[in-house]
Amino acid sequence: MSIPAQSAPPRTSTRPALALIVIAAAQLMVVLDSTITNIALPSIQKDLEVSASGLSWIVNSYVLAFGGLLLLGGRTGDLYGKRRLFRIGLTVFAGASLLGGLAPSVELLIAARVLQGLGAAVIAPTALSLIATTFAEGAARNRAMGVYAAMSGLGATVGLLLGGVLTDYLSWRWVMFVNVPIGVLVLLGARVLASGEKLHGELDVRGAATATGGLTALVYAIIQGGDRGWTDPVTLGMFTVAAILLITFLRSQRRNRHPLLPLRLLRDRNRAGSYVTMLFIGAAMLATFYLLSLFMQQVKGYSPVRAGFAYLPFSLGMGMAAGIGSRLAGRFSPRTLAGPGLVVAAGGMLWFSLLEPSSSYFTHLMPAMFITALGLGASFLPMTLGAISGVDRNDTGIASAILNTAQQIGGAVGLAVLATVSTSAADDKLPHADVAFFRALASGDQPLIQRAVDALSHGYTVAFASAVGFLLAALVITVTTLNASPQQRTEDAAPVHIG
Repeated sequence: MSIPAQSAPPRTSTRPALALIVIAAAQLMVVLDSTITNIALPSIQKDLEVSASGLSWIVNSYVLAFGGLLLLGGRTGDLYGKRRLFRIGLTVFAGASLLGGLAPSVELLIAARVLQGLGAAVIAPTALSLIATTFAEGAARNRAMGVYAAMSGLGATVGLLLGGVLTDYLSWRWVMFVNVPIGVLVLLGARVLASGEKLHGELDVRGAATATGGLTALVYAIIQGGDRGWTDPVTLGMFTVAAILLITFLRSQRRNRHPLLPLRLLRDRNRAGSYVTMLFIGAAMLATFYLLSLFMQQVKGYSPVRAGFAYLPFSLGMGMAAGIGSRLAGRFSPRTLAGPGLVVAAGGMLWFSLLEPSSSYFTHLMPAMFITALGLGASFLPMTLGAISGVDRNDTGIASAILNTAQQIGGAVGLAVLATVSTSAADDKLPHADVAFFRALASGDQPLIQRAVDALSHGYTVAFASAVGFLLAALVITVTTLNASPQQRTEDAAPVHIG
């Protein structure tokens, strides 16, 4: 379906500070929903009688829909108007949150999470594009990007903190309900955003279907591989389906006049490096939140609210790194900022791999969290700036969406891989360790509880050690691909024009 261009010139926001608050609040809401359910997972598992594999789908259903549809969401914003789609995305997200809070079964909860992901897939790329509409290139945009990057990092930890408070004092259902008033407030504030220019083009619905289907099949195959074995017919069949769909998607993008993923955007070495690096960062980060949340509640016996507050050092480290990075972005190259950050993050992750059931929070968990967050925070801003530097105005929404897609899909695949690694390692110590843990708690069998705790702890630490590999891969890509100077980055951003 072709979309005619709008004849009137784009209207820019006359209140950029208020516009930034609206954009930042939307990004915070979208990102925190990737993690807010993590703290509530044990409560959801008990209330809805969810299996271990079903538990990971409560997180991954949102992340997959979010990441898989981001390219379509970014393109839709370019064609129909960013502010209009921003509002539609907020409405879908808030409505799905209400549905999820009322869900009587895990199946309906997962369906609501998919709808939340759909709304987020529209909100996130339009929000990032609207920053370029509102703020001029240079220092103003760098500061705004710093705030956006901080929301991307802080949203994850705020979600964990808020999830703990809501689960402990109200119910796990409030991790869904809380998005409704936030969404309504952001929707009301969207009036201050720039209206934007509508561009010519078509929606590649078939491309969106093959990309999302292929990624879903890939994650499902990884999870099934851990449950049934890597030679199981279902596992092999899903890997085959994933390969066929993803290859079909890439081929269609090469031929399509209006592709969801313009392959020309990947020809720029720095931009392609930013995307791939963010893929690995997302893989390590989302899986870390998932595994740490379970470690603190199952192994250490923390309550949901205590586990949520335990993440405060993560928020502090992420916020400090984002603030410092926004001031240094104009003076140092992306490689100079992101490279050392990834080394620090890998060191923090390695520290996590040394956790034991007897590990102290103040001498082990807290410093490891702070160091990991400091390193990850230092790497977010260079990747965010690299995503929209030097792109044509017709591709700005897509360029922004690819970065978010890389982070979310990396998170989904990383979570599937590391959750499988964790489960396999735990089962080597005690078959079906997670089931044994809950049965032992119900019966009060202390020896079995201790055996299950030891097995689960072993599984989590093996997964943390594996996550170090993701961050080292990100480091190698950063060092070998990101070589633009800060002056080049500023100049490259000049042609960017968001409608």
